[in-house]
Amino acid sequence: MQINCVWQDNMKLVGSVSDHQVQMDAKKPFGGDSAMSPKELVVSGLCGCTAMDVVGLMKKHKQTIESFEIRADVATTEKGHPNVFTKIDLLFKLKGAIEPAILLESVHLSQSKYCGVSAMLSKAVPINYRVELNGKEIGTGTANFDA
Repeated sequence: MQINCVWQDNMKLVGSVSDHQVQMDAKKPFGGDSAMSPKELVVSGLCGCTAMDVVGLMKKHKQTIESFEIRADVATTEKGHPNVFTKIDLLFKLKGAIEPAILLESVHLSQSKYCGVSAMLSKAVPINYRVELNGKEIGTGTANFDA
């Protein structure tokens, strides 16, 4: 895999791979706040990676998803540089005709076997998760790829 990152102006950059591009920018006053920051893109990548795992497993088990959202709450160091993640809490929120046990197993598999982004980040920062189905919490866990 080769990814190129090209500076445009001020703090704005464009990352590209194949025919796909994503813009990045810094928050004001350093940048124009016109796009996600690189750290925000990392967390978005985590959410996207685990969501793709869960959706794929739900399809495999013929579960009907009406809606799916992942919220990531990220704590960072308070002082000094570099400012790094200290904890990531993921909330998986699904609605639909879904068997709770299948959903919990799918999230667990994503956070213990399949999600490469979670596997990499969990080496540096704890990743905890909660799972809600149709507005009710059905389980919690912690990313663990050591097993």
